[in-house]
Amino acid sequence: MIDPSNSPWFSFASIDWHWIWLTVAAFLGGLLNAVAGGGSFLLFPAMLNMKILPIQANATNTVALWPGQLTSVAAYRRDIRRNLRLALPMGLAGLLGGTAGALVLLNTPQMTFLHLVPWLLLIAALIFALSGPVSRWLQRVSLARRHGAAAQARPPRRLAVFLATIVVCFYIGYFGAGAGFLLITLLSLFGFQDLNEINALKVVSTTLANGIAFVLFVFNGQVVWRYCLVAMLTCAVGGYTSASLSRRIPQPVLRGLVVFIGLSMAAWFFWKTS
Repeated sequence: MIDPSNSPWFSFASIDWHWIWLTVAAFLGGLLNAVAGGGSFLLFPAMLNMKILPIQANATNTVALWPGQLTSVAAYRRDIRRNLRLALPMGLAGLLGGTAGALVLLNTPQMTFLHLVPWLLLIAALIFALSGPVSRWLQRVSLARRHGAAAQARPPRRLAVFLATIVVCFYIGYFGAGAGFLLITLLSLFGFQDLNEINALKVVSTTLANGIAFVLFVFNGQVVWRYCLVAMLTCAVGGYTSASLSRRIPQPVLRGLVVFIGLSMAAWFFWKTS
């Protein structure tokens, strides 16, 4: 008699495909985050697919992706030092907004958050869809400002920037997909023109907002570490291999792919929660 456990078909069927998809999604998520953003569109649904609660999936996703964001602080350390007087209040705004968003998430009922998920994914996908046209418009506005004496004489309104950053960082602590582009747009609209300065301030705010959410999620026991550690490692590998991809594939194509994935995931969750 043939022992079914020795059959290759039995071995193939016994593979836990949820783990394989989590690993693939984490690798692709890390890769996308490094070259275009939007890694959460893949990793968060993959976490939910592991049959964990929605808030745990979101918390585990945040913790898994955060180390990759932390390394970006080192990449912009010179620009941060040059803009320290601006970076400090932006960091404080990140801490305040991220804390509030994470606390609201932790006090949101699981089913309520699950029904919010498709809307959050849809909003994030639309943010990415608008990023190209808005970025081109912001470049034209920045060019016009450089040629306008009146705009040069008017410094950015720091209190308004601080308060608006708190609002965006609240969203980061709660969900966060696409928030980096929101901060770039926000800073550009408030008069910041230097791209390195904008990216440095964005990195400080998003890293601290996600960092405080990281701490709160861990202390509240919302992180499923066996999934988180696998995703964290695989995201790092994906981010490391992103350099060659970013040179081969045009940014508009990558952004289009991110938008397609985001809209597809939103449609899937609208169907699943209807």
